[in-house]
Amino acid sequence: MANDRIVIDVMGGDHAPDVVLDGVALVCNPESELHVDPSRLILVGDETVTREGLRTRACTSSVAVQHAAEVIGMDEKPGVALRAKPGASIPIGVGCVRAGEAGAFISMGNTGAVVGAATLGLGTLEGIRRPGIAITTHMTGRPVTILDMGANVVPKPAHLLHYALMGSTLASDVDGIESPRVGLLNIGEESSKGTDLLRAAHELLTESPLNFVGNVEAGEIFGEDVDVVVTDGFTGNVFLKTLEGLSAFMLTQVTEQLDAHQAGWGGEVLADLRHHVDYSEYGGALLLGVNGVVIIGHGRSDERAVANAIRQAARALDVDVNADIVRALAPKTS
Repeated sequence: MANDRIVIDVMGGDHAPDVVLDGVALVCNPESELHVDPSRLILVGDETVTREGLRTRACTSSVAVQHAAEVIGMDEKPGVALRAKPGASIPIGVGCVRAGEAGAFISMGNTGAVVGAATLGLGTLEGIRRPGIAITTHMTGRPVTILDMGANVVPKPAHLLHYALMGSTLASDVDGIESPRVGLLNIGEESSKGTDLLRAAHELLTESPLNFVGNVEAGEIFGEDVDVVVTDGFTGNVFLKTLEGLSAFMLTQVTEQLDAHQAGWGGEVLADLRHHVDYSEYGGALLLGVNGVVIIGHGRSDERAVANAIRQAARALDVDVNADIVRALAPKTS
């Protein structure tokens, strides 16, 4: 089936194409815990480079390749680049989904270009006004979905309601959480706290059929009382970047202290801790609300992050998250 296929931007990211091809090779390995059937994959990028990369990695010939002559750089302005480079890997990859040749698109490249190409090229799901970027972390040993992480920096209250609905559907479908608890990120628990936007969003969420548990402060995200956290794109992006930076800093500090005290058990403990806090373990962020599965990976992604993003896309397609989002919205949009 075409709609279960996954398009991968080979040219996107700080270490493309090598790291992307390494990630593809990892999921193509039938013995990998991240294995995805190679026949589901379509690689978009320079055809000569891509096919040679697959050959040197002994990847199966069942992986399809779509040529893209241009690349959108990480520092290019998204709107300008998309207009100037229609033959780049990002718009070509999104075009494959739009044409029905695949159901999902993954890129570790320019985030703004991916959001722009997907929003304009695929359109939004029925009832959704603005897409949102969602990540699911396992830092507490259990999944917590947070959105928006940067797609919509000036949302309206209705947008936050839609993010809550989409995040709740994702947590239910992919993580198997029954009646996910939804929290609104704020500076205090009282409903009167925060900006006009947050107070209005709190009212909408309270009236919704969602399992809304009220306002949550940033520190509560790491507790046991919330499964989905909703925020505006500006705050979410700052939170994510702070979280990544702090996690890396703390891992370095702990490593140095364990080495200094010659702790023989340190490596085993750190391996488990790193699994929970390393961005490569959650693969990428889902752009929820567009008419297709779109995953935006970290520019610094390594091969495991790429492989996890591919596996994440496969799961989202297999459970048909978008269909459930539309069904959940139907009573509100009829």
